[in-house]
Amino acid sequence: MTDQEEQSLKEAKRKEKSAAEEIEQIARDQTRRKAYLAREQAIEENQKERETKRAENRAAEDIEQSTRDQARKKAHLAREQVIAKAQEARKLKAKKQTQE
Repeated sequence: MTDQEEQSLKEAKRKEKSAAEEIEQIARDQTRRKAYLAREQAIEENQKERETKRAENRAAEDIEQSTRDQARKKAHLAREQVIAKAQEARKLKAKKQTQE
């Protein structure tokens, strides 16, 4: 085998090895990209679930707050009515006393 043939053989082997390494690198890159995208998707789904839970909790809290506000308003109105009736009763009593 001549020097040139040996050199050609070495060059062909080097090119084969380089091509194989490039294919392996591409495969590793694809695997890495797929793993990255899968992680990102899992994170995004987790964030959506958390946001949904937060929204549900906020809605439940809003309903509870509304219920408490309504109860507070009713209690306040009832107190105001009691006060108004008591004032009216005092006025009537005072009026009777002045008439006697």
